[in-house]
Amino acid sequence: MATSVHRNGSLTPVSLQGFVLVGFGGSAETQALLFAVFLVLYVVTILGNLTMIMVITLDARLHSPMYFFLKNLSFVDLCLSSVIIPNALANIFSSSKTISFAGCATQFFFFSLLAATEAVLLAVMAYDRFMAICSPLRYPVTMCPMTCARLVLGTFCVACLNSIVQTSLTFQLPFCSSNYIDYFFCDVPPLLQLACASTAINELVMFGICGFIIVCAVFVVIISYGYITVTILRMRSGSGRHKVFSTCGSHMTAVSLFYGTGFVIYGQPGGVASMEQGKVVSTIYTLVIPMLNPLIYSLRNKDVKDALRRLGQRHSLVKEKGK
Repeated sequence: MATSVHRNGSLTPVSLQGFVLVGFGGSAETQALLFAVFLVLYVVTILGNLTMIMVITLDARLHSPMYFFLKNLSFVDLCLSSVIIPNALANIFSSSKTISFAGCATQFFFFSLLAATEAVLLAVMAYDRFMAICSPLRYPVTMCPMTCARLVLGTFCVACLNSIVQTSLTFQLPFCSSNYIDYFFCDVPPLLQLACASTAINELVMFGICGFIIVCAVFVVIISYGYITVTILRMRSGSGRHKVFSTCGSHMTAVSLFYGTGFVIYGQPGGVASMEQGKVVSTIYTLVIPMLNPLIYSLRNKDVKDALRRLGQRHSLVKEKGK
């Protein structure tokens, strides 16, 4: 059974005692400021992604493959933040900051699942844009509703396989150096630091699987946008180019933010230079990116802005009729 050395020197099984999430250090004022910032960003994340899901669901003009994938991206972002941030907020003012062994494994599993899902889903969205722009005549047949559903299901299956492997390998390790996780959630790098056995296989698997997912996803994105760029350059219509740049620019912004931060943490041997750096980068892809994605796609997308306007007008009409 895995054991841990508590700060008082006593040995206690981790499976019974659980872990302590150290989180972010600092004074009480710093903790209060951190709580306020995290809470505001999380509320914006929830509202933004729920709004995107609602608008795409209610507006028939957005019932297309592009917005089907975008709705799934908003759902994944919503769940990704919700797996991490509420517990992190609760721990800021908690005296114990503990999380059970099972709770840590569960949080780790769903975080790995959702993060990998988003990585693959962004590549699927790039392929969708490639088909829409480069093969517009074949697009309705190629990207039919059944195909889109299968792509999303396949994305979740690949991510689930990654999560099962990562979770099983990580939580079979003996944690006997300490039960204090110098992080604000259960993730691979800080957990491996607590292991008192060799973690070479775990690090190799993490680098191999995460690197493979990121490299394959980036490859799909690069190839897709390479063909898209050639197609754009051949366009004679300025308005057509502007529309393509609008939709593709939003997606490329989301891709760059997510893949960039993911590669810093998981896609390179040795990972980040320090846990403090890791905390900052992790905050970006667990909170900042899920908050920014709906803003990026709504502010730079005319169809979404028009749908929001129509939804607001419909709400106003219903409200007036109710009076």
